[in-house]
Amino acid sequence: MCLAVLALRVLPHLPVLIAANRDEYHARPTAPAAPWDDGSGIIAGRDLKSGGTWMGMTRGGRYALVTNFRDPMRVLPDAPSRGDLVGDFLLGKETPAEYMARIDAQGARYNGYNLIVGDLDGAWYGSNRGGPARPLAPGIYALSNHLLDTPWPKLARTKAAFTRLLQERAQPDIDGLLDALADRSAAPDAELPDTGISLERERFLSSPFIVDPVYGTRSSSVLALDSRECRLHERRFGPDGNKVGEVDLRYPLHAPA
Repeated sequence: MCLAVLALRVLPHLPVLIAANRDEYHARPTAPAAPWDDGSGIIAGRDLKSGGTWMGMTRGGRYALVTNFRDPMRVLPDAPSRGDLVGDFLLGKETPAEYMARIDAQGARYNGYNLIVGDLDGAWYGSNRGGPARPLAPGIYALSNHLLDTPWPKLARTKAAFTRLLQERAQPDIDGLLDALADRSAAPDAELPDTGISLERERFLSSPFIVDPVYGTRSSSVLALDSRECRLHERRFGPDGNKVGEVDLRYPLHAPA
């Protein structure tokens, strides 16, 4: 996951709404979004190399997402997969606050990450590059490969498009949300961040939707939760940026055991 915008307890009828792009190497094996066949109850895409996921939900109303924190000078070659953090929360029974407290204590084991975990009662954000985890008040948030709401150009543009959509429509439609993620324009050089990589690479990574034969946007997804239903809609893309698949998963919500 490399870009996500979230509306948390902003819409009265839809307390959780997330639109997100996953950028990854096209050669990395990935399973489309689906209920996992291991009986875990997780509904998500899956990284078939590490076994984890970048964003997912359960029918009990739990959800989580993770992004890498871009920090090329601090890389642990044998660190555990950050994608395991999402599944770990989804499988568990801890509250978001309890889970974040536990993971904060283990954060040094991992390469840089941003993690959001939540349920219908609230959400928490944490990063092992940004101080203690904290609860998220109702609002609209944007996340990429730096700390929450860092004003990178692609985040600012996507958050603005997402916010306009919520203001214009009482019930945002899936196509509109996915369109907000589809911006392929790079940011001007003067607006690019300096994250320790080359200017050429910063420019390449500055568009919300990345098209490249080797590395690019693999999927755009919308995750939505209300008091009755959980929904995960995923649109997948190939190296040319064209759609190669789409799935819309909707399930009645049930109280956790």
